[in-house]
Amino acid sequence: MVKKLLFGGERDLSLATNLGITLLRIFAGFGLLYGHGIDKVRDPSGIIGFATKTGFPLPWLFGWAAALSEFLGAGLLIFGLLTRVSSFFIACTMLTGFLFVHLNDPFAKQEKVLLYLFVALLFLIKGSGDWSVDALISKRN
Repeated sequence: MVKKLLFGGERDLSLATNLGITLLRIFAGFGLLYGHGIDKVRDPSGIIGFATKTGFPLPWLFGWAAALSEFLGAGLLIFGLLTRVSSFFIACTMLTGFLFVHLNDPFAKQEKVLLYLFVALLFLIKGSGDWSVDALISKRN
């Protein structure tokens, strides 16, 4: 049960489906890691400051959680390792970003956070596909 939760997902997908899922997983992971996560890990003061300003309890914890979701979670997504777990944390971070940062912004500013949110939800539901580390682990007995 735990193995299925951590490394599971749909398997034996078509070539086209595996290709599409793999390309989306790798591109979204790199985009999130290099476009957002790496800067937050290098200097978490901005995200921690924001968490403090908005009244989050334990702002250093929530700030680091967001930074690591966008960095480590994105890195795991690239390889398809613990995809459902990392996607859960990415989705939580993006939902928080939407509700607390971009809710009143025009759609052009909301678009990126919503796109990452729904990509994360896809991988949370579907898994990483057959061309992933998760698939290799789940095939082992």
